[in-house]
Amino acid sequence: MTHIVWFAVLVAMLPMPLAAQTATPLTLPQAVSMALEKNPLHKAAMADTRISAAGIREARSPLMPKIMFTESAVRGNDPVFVFGTRLRQQSFTAADFALNSLNTPTPIGNFSSRFSGQWSLFDGLQSWFGVSRAKYMQQAVEQQLDRTDQELVYQAVQAYFGVLLAQKQEQVAEDALKTAQAIEASSQARVESGMVVDSDLLSAQVVTSRRKQELIQMQDGLALARAQLALALGMPADTAYAPQEALAERRFPTATAAELESKALEKRPDLKRVESERSAQAKTLSMAKGALAPRLNAFGSWETDSPSLGWNGGNNWIAGAELQFDLFDGDSKRAHIAREKAVQERAAAMRDAFRDEIRLQVRKAYYEYDTARQQVEVARGAIAQADESLRINQNRYEGGLNTVSDLLRVEEAAHRAKADYWQAVYRVQTSYAGVELATGTLTPASPVVTQ
Repeated sequence: MTHIVWFAVLVAMLPMPLAAQTATPLTLPQAVSMALEKNPLHKAAMADTRISAAGIREARSPLMPKIMFTESAVRGNDPVFVFGTRLRQQSFTAADFALNSLNTPTPIGNFSSRFSGQWSLFDGLQSWFGVSRAKYMQQAVEQQLDRTDQELVYQAVQAYFGVLLAQKQEQVAEDALKTAQAIEASSQARVESGMVVDSDLLSAQVVTSRRKQELIQMQDGLALARAQLALALGMPADTAYAPQEALAERRFPTATAAELESKALEKRPDLKRVESERSAQAKTLSMAKGALAPRLNAFGSWETDSPSLGWNGGNNWIAGAELQFDLFDGDSKRAHIAREKAVQERAAAMRDAFRDEIRLQVRKAYYEYDTARQQVEVARGAIAQADESLRINQNRYEGGLNTVSDLLRVEEAAHRAKADYWQAVYRVQTSYAGVELATGTLTPASPVVTQ
């Protein structure tokens, strides 16, 4: 008795399976909102926007003057150092001109405080072009964030309807198992009454076993679909959600393939990103050309030198400007310009290729949706026909007018018709989301999310 009690306690301590846990009710708009808030890909894209914003600030820095402060402490008896230090400390006397003092001076210490600065007044506009390039890159990152969010909405829609489809598939498998068990029971009764041979019962039992295997597969498929939904929402895989909608037929607004292509070329954020990157590359080329121009810099400093801590010695200042011009650099700058021109040409070609790829993506999504929509119409009629055929053949089998092989073949057709129907309904939802993703219009307010 004690062993039984301990066994019951251990069983109670085991974690509940996923299906037994309390599932959180979830609507599709809620799922999309969670995906846009918690999915790691969204967080990574947001981090990219902060990186690009910092890049603009970094690009502006060459336009501003640089001011530095230096504090140093030095001691030594180097003749040049001692001579110069006494001058800077403004403590030089006539006695310091003695040859012994000049050649073998007494060690001296110096505490120096210096404010210095420099400013690039002109650099061939390279810094200004750098700022423009950074702004274009920020636009590209923001447009990529929009595209990432659209892809996350699509993932959430696909995962949400994936759970609904898995539930329907499990239900279809359960119904098919019940039908197979009913046929098996009927066959067994007919075998026992001597109306049919044992092979009928064996055939029915084989079908029942296959239906049991399919049910197990559908149950595992449902568990996997739930895990995929949780991960798409940025949650742990074992988080259980209970979708509040049911998988059902829905109608969506339609447009021609040509209209969808035009909309995609206008709306796609990733195409806008490519355009921004091409514009940024044009600024990079301008920067390379600006490197050929002369450079004008201003500089200045103020310094105090003291024999001890504290500003109790002499001070001095210096200011000036310099003009720099590279007479010969081994042709590296012109080679850089040629390289950037080639990169710009490549960017333009890749943009054109991407536009063609977008057109193909739109066509593919459009035809997938059109196919699924028409398949729903066909599959709906096939279900009614298959159910009626199954009913008739069951009656004929029980009346001894049909063989069990005929009945099982019809049962398989009825089972397949229901599975095909729900697959088609699922594809209508996800393929329409694919159309909006291909055109760059998929948002939390899209019909596939809100209807």
